[in-house]
Formats: sequence, structure tokens, C-alpha cells
Amino acid sequence: MQLENTIYRNHSMKYPVKFVSLGPGDAELMTLKSLRALNEADIIIAPSTVNEQGNENSRATNLIRTAGCSTPVETFVLPMSRKRDAAMAVYEQIYKRAKTLYNEEKRVAIAVEGDAGIYASVHYVLEQMEKENIQTEQLPGIPSFIAAGALAHLHLISQSERLVVAPGNMTVREIEDFVDNNYCVTVMKLKSNMMAIRECMNLHPEYEVHYFENVGTTDAFYTKDKESIKMRDIPYFSLAIIRKKE
Repeated sequence: MQLENTIYRNHSMKYPVKFVSLGPGDAELMTLKSLRALNEADIIIAPSTVNEQGNENSRATNLIRTAGCSTPVETFVLPMSRKRDAAMAVYEQIYKRAKTLYNEEKRVAIAVEGDAGIYASVHYVLEQMEKENIQTEQLPGIPSFIAAGALAHLHLISQSERLVVAPGNMTVREIEDFVDNNYCVTVMKLKSNMMAIRECMNLHPEYEVHYFENVGTTDAFYTKDKESIKMRDIPYFSLAIIRKKE
């Protein structure tokens, strides 16, 4: 008796929710693994912003499309405020949406600009999923300060030098302590910290200050001219690399 071929299907095939790092803003700097995850997804959840005129723009979606991915994208707008209540409410919405899709056996990719493990507030969503035993996967990406170093042809650290990466709340004293102890200091989210950076430039002519905006995009800007830095109108996507002159 000839047996018929039988296909056995797992009727509870749930796929890990993937937190996909997009890199700093250049489609060519996205990893192959991240691009494959985006292409294999049924739905991508991506961040977006709304300007003063009420128009929405998603850098992440633009990057995804530039990379050649046509997977449907749902966007979320994260409030840019120091008050965390509104932001936490958005994270909760993302979590619930991703959980619903996960339970529907959909392949879900949550897009993260830069690297998902470096100052990426979406980690609140990942942590909540892990608490509820939802399968997750975190895909690494190139962080903006690495792309910034390449843009400026910097060898960020060498020999006994150390690297510290900090958010935009460093004090002048903290910057001085690190730089004077042979650290290369990278300050992220610079917009809220320019007063300290300007004071350091005034106090320490022996410091190199490399300033960057929108690294990895067509709007990228870089200068190490201190007077130019002092006069800049600082955008959200900005950072500085500070070290002693060689």
C-alpha cells in the first residue's frame, strides 16, 4: 500500500517579535540581517514624528523604503517630552499591538533607529514582552557615534584610551573628569546639553570637540570649528565627541 505524503503543520506557529536596528540613517549601513528581518515580516511597527504644522514624518519608514523593503508599516508617534507618562502610554499601545499580531501568528518587526540596545526607549516594550514570555529577538545595528567617527575619519580609541558614551545630561565637571583621565567622551542627545559643551569649549582650548548632526542622512553635518559649533541651532539628532588634542 502506497502511503500518501502528509504535511504536518504546527497549528501554534508563533514567531519572535523582532526589534530591528536600522542603523544611523544610511540604508547601506543597515545590516543584512536587519534587512532580511524587515523583508520577512508581515508588519513593521516604526517610529514617527509630528512637526509644528501637524505633519507626520517617519525617518524610519523612509529608510526602510530606501533599502527596498515593501512590507506594510504602521507608525507610532512618541511624544518628545521629559514627562514620561505620555511616552509610556505609547509604549503600552505598541506592546498591545505587537502582542495581538504575535498571537495571530504574524511576523512582527519593530524598527529602531540606530541600535536597539543604545538609548533606545523601545526597550520598555521588549522588557514587557519578556515578562509575559513572548518570544523576542534583538538585532544589532551601527550606532550613530560609530558612524560619526567614520564621517570625521576619527580613530575613536587607541592604546590605553577609553570610550564613554553618555546622554545629554553630563555636567562640565563630569566631562572634564573623563577627558582629563584619557577618555574619549561621546555625548548623545546633545540638544539638552549644549550649555555644558559650550562652557567646556570656553574653558578648555586643549579639548577637541567634534560636532555632528543627522549622521548617515543626506542632511549630515560635521564640524570641529568651535565658533561654528557655538552658533549652531542644535537639532534632536546631534552628538559630540570630545577628547584631548593629540
